[in-house]
Amino acid sequence: MLFKTRLVFLLYLFLGTFTLTAQVSSISTFVYHRFGDDRFPSTNIKLEQFEAHLKYLKDNDYDVLTLSEALKRLEQDSFQRTAVLTIDDGYKTFFENALPLLKKYGFTATLFVNTETIGGSDYMDWQQIKSAQQAGIEIGNHSHSHAYFLNGIQQQFEEDLATSEELFTTNLGEKPQVYAYPYGEWNIEMVELIESKGYLGAVAQNSGVLYKEAPQFHLPRFPMSEAYAKLEDFISKLNTLPLRVSKSETKAINNAKPSINLEFQQENLNIDQLQCFVQGAECQKSMQLAAEGIVKLNVRPDRDLKRRRTLFTITIPDNNGKWHWFSYLWVIPSIEE
Repeated sequence: MLFKTRLVFLLYLFLGTFTLTAQVSSISTFVYHRFGDDRFPSTNIKLEQFEAHLKYLKDNDYDVLTLSEALKRLEQDSFQRTAVLTIDDGYKTFFENALPLLKKYGFTATLFVNTETIGGSDYMDWQQIKSAQQAGIEIGNHSHSHAYFLNGIQQQFEEDLATSEELFTTNLGEKPQVYAYPYGEWNIEMVELIESKGYLGAVAQNSGVLYKEAPQFHLPRFPMSEAYAKLEDFISKLNTLPLRVSKSETKAINNAKPSINLEFQQENLNIDQLQCFVQGAECQKSMQLAAEGIVKLNVRPDRDLKRRRTLFTITIPDNNGKWHWFSYLWVIPSIEE
């Protein structure tokens, strides 16, 4: 009897420890576009790559939630390991190739569609979108026209939003709860409008990890396409933690050479191993450890930027070997694509 009691007690301790170690406070979110369509490798993922992602999530007991569900879960202080899969644009290959795999593994996802292209040659039609919704897929708003809204006036964005919402309501019976900015481009006026319309959150196209204090109306996602979708890369992103920035501001003498200032707590971060990356340029940085363990970081490119969109990425390892991630997308609207 004593042996059985001790065994039960040890088992309780083991399970309790496992439960505690399995609890997390951040969520890795991924964005996909096309599935099994090798005509467009920059936005496509091979089906065997996508299934490997799903199998890993299933084998390792991840909860896979819609974006709306994940935003609600983030209100908790800790929770079961969680991932979010999002898909932009509503291509037919999602319905034909990806949705059957999601059903196979019992997972959901959030599908962002732009309403103007629905029913086009490469795009899902309303019946397919409704069928996906009935299968448990969340439908998100990706605008009507998928325009470069930073090149227009705010009224253009307001009218586009109203058009898309009317079409969603007419065809699906409701408007979406989440929004994805076309090209990941946003400004504060767009954010304020989306929030005022009752959306739970919005995503951009900078990479990073969701956490409770993250700006809820320009959330990050890790891109997944053929070049970045190897299983080891996917697992690495799943295990990445957020760099919990308490203050962020951007300055620019001219639009082509911005400066980004961040503040965050040092805590267990190895700031001497901080890495900074700037697309199309070398990253210059300066860092100061201020009072109460606050790190003040300035990053900037070493030359004028030539791209419309430039991603700034900061990564820092902690004492446990985990990497913490922050990125910011700088947009120069005067550069046309």
